[in-house]
Amino acid sequence: MEIKELKCNAESLTAALSGRMDALTAPEFTDQLEKWIAEGRINFTIDCSQLDYISSAGLRALLIIAKKVGGLNGKLQLAALQESVQTVFEISGFNKIIPLFATLDDAEK
Repeated sequence: MEIKELKCNAESLTAALSGRMDALTAPEFTDQLEKWIAEGRINFTIDCSQLDYISSAGLRALLIIAKKVGGLNGKLQLAALQESVQTVFEISGFNKIIPLFATLDDAEK
């Protein structure tokens, strides 16, 4: 999995994920977002258009970050999920926990 920062300002950051988010790569995601939170960013938009796969470990990592930023009055939202990843969110009910947007532009409005 690769995490790439796309744009940021004082409190917000947009990043892109690519590859697989699983038990091996989820800690990398959590570590990186916790670093950005420590820098004062509390609002995250994640472009998932290149994220091919997410496991339960990946969902857990997203939930950890969503709760952390929610406690700081921030938000975590995801955009442009591939169909297979979108299905995992719908089956697991995570689409009711983390806002999902069809496109990155929709999420950034």
